[in-house]
Amino acid sequence: MTADDYRYMARAIRLAEQGLYTTHPNPRVGCVLVRDGEIVGEGFHRRAGEPHAERNALAEAGERARGATAYVTLEPCCHHGRTPPCSDGLIEAGVARVVVAMTDPNPRVAGQGMAQLEAAGIRVEQGLMRAQAEALNPGFIVRMTRGRPYVRCKLAMSLDGRTAMASGESKWITGPEARRDVQRLRARSDAIVTGIGTVLADDPSMNVRLTAADLPGVATDAYLLQPLRVVLDPDLQISPSARLLNLPGETLIVTASDDQERCQALQAVGAEVIRLPRAGLGIDLEALLIQLAERGINEVLIETGPTLAGAAVAANLVDELVIYAAPILMGGDARGLLHLPGVTEMKERIDLQILELRSVGNDLRVRARPKRINRDG
Repeated sequence: MTADDYRYMARAIRLAEQGLYTTHPNPRVGCVLVRDGEIVGEGFHRRAGEPHAERNALAEAGERARGATAYVTLEPCCHHGRTPPCSDGLIEAGVARVVVAMTDPNPRVAGQGMAQLEAAGIRVEQGLMRAQAEALNPGFIVRMTRGRPYVRCKLAMSLDGRTAMASGESKWITGPEARRDVQRLRARSDAIVTGIGTVLADDPSMNVRLTAADLPGVATDAYLLQPLRVVLDPDLQISPSARLLNLPGETLIVTASDDQERCQALQAVGAEVIRLPRAGLGIDLEALLIQLAERGINEVLIETGPTLAGAAVAANLVDELVIYAAPILMGGDARGLLHLPGVTEMKERIDLQILELRSVGNDLRVRARPKRINRDG
């Protein structure tokens, strides 16, 4: 691989990022076509049902695509979905070489797209900037390989690790820049999960309150879809008048109750209600994630209190913690960050791998990956 190969693939990755908020349930993909050292076409996948990145780049290049090199962040698809196969398009256009960052984890592709290109006499190379390409689509990769979405858990705390006063008062711990950053997290998520305790205490909206102008790559507000709002409500305590049930977008109530009257009242205001097994005092979280994956959900954002958040972390279901730390102190009587029952000894602690540490306004944002340590170590 040459320096130019890296440069053009980096451009393809930047293009793919333009689909960060709009492509789900499809992956974010970028493509750059280069002939004789000149970019002759480029494109990215904007949203499901519209042309894929390769097709957009080929349309821009026209006849100049013949003999070109295509730099693609994800292996070209080779099956018919809502759009035709991109592998066919590259072959028909006469592309001479294809450089692929990563193999498509979708079993319907999984190397077959590259094999088809090679069978047509196209030189194929793979693995260039694979880590950067994989970082574009954590949810798509996890859904295809593990049968569940990628799960982020967002938390906000004071520097002494508190999330609310003893009374429950918590507005606002963090500043406006951090809260706006959370809106972007919501916008890239397919679903937002919260617990009934949060709904009863705060009556939250759980929606995206940004416009297309606030989000790179979002052409118009019509491209901006509200994430699925998911409320874990084992005993169907939510009121049909709850704010999140009366906003644009879909709401899924997950319960263990068989109370048909309450269920029908919620369905009458547009909510979908499903039953899942009870686990302890709540809902079986692993069963929920499997259900969400079957709905094409790639990325889940958990926004809730310390009990549900702690249960998700303790069950090893959280792939990434996003913690906003405000430069304030709230005292020992305030409520803690996570409720982790059973952690009483150091060998039971949960270690974190820090992925990113940065300032957001006057607050600090920490991205971390939970990992269990060896309990015998």
